[in-house]
Amino acid sequence: MNKWQDILINSAEKINIKINDEQLNKFDKYLNLLLTWNNKINLTAITQPEEIAIKHFLDSITIFNYIDIPENASVIDVGTGAGFPGIPLKIMRDDINLILLDSLNKRLIFLNDVINNLNIKATLIHSRAEDAGKKTEYREKYDIVTARAVASLNQLCEYCLPFVKINGKFIAMKGDNANIEIINANNAIKMLSSEIENVFTFKLNDNYLRTIINIKKISHIPSKYPRNPAQISKKPL
Repeated sequence: MNKWQDILINSAEKINIKINDEQLNKFDKYLNLLLTWNNKINLTAITQPEEIAIKHFLDSITIFNYIDIPENASVIDVGTGAGFPGIPLKIMRDDINLILLDSLNKRLIFLNDVINNLNIKATLIHSRAEDAGKKTEYREKYDIVTARAVASLNQLCEYCLPFVKINGKFIAMKGDNANIEIINANNAIKMLSSEIENVFTFKLNDNYLRTIINIKKISHIPSKYPRNPAQISKKPL
């Protein structure tokens, strides 16, 4: 067993998550594909296997330690990039109906290679979040929406909450400045018919401060949201 595999297994066990041999094999394939493709397209600045194990794989699956994801839940990972947290969640819970959304087609080509090699099922959507969030086939259709550090929380809420079913959850994964982001996002969350249920702050593998923000959708969001990116950026809610 490689050093990074030991690190991943032992670190996951510390938060009561057990990784079996089949799951570890999929993480191994995922890591190799990530490093191979990273030579062709920019997927991650983290290239040491031990760091990938902690900062990508372990970080993604910490969601299970804090959030109850129902069996067969529909989970859309918005701005998925190299597939985090969506692919690790699917590796650990094959029952999840996973949807990966990204605006760059080359990332989706990589993700298609990943899901084929790992023999997992996932739906890929090539779209900007603000465009997909307006479409009836995606709007308010998902039990769980995830996003991992793709924008400030007040902007992220406008991009992501339109996808969430009523009584569904938006799970935002943030770092050490989360408290300030939460304060700045309070108005946006309220305007987008939602409320914060829980905030979990912890150290990833005893080193990296991480925050998981669990936001519940209360009622329908006004149809004018999400606005276009320029408005979201220049005049956040």
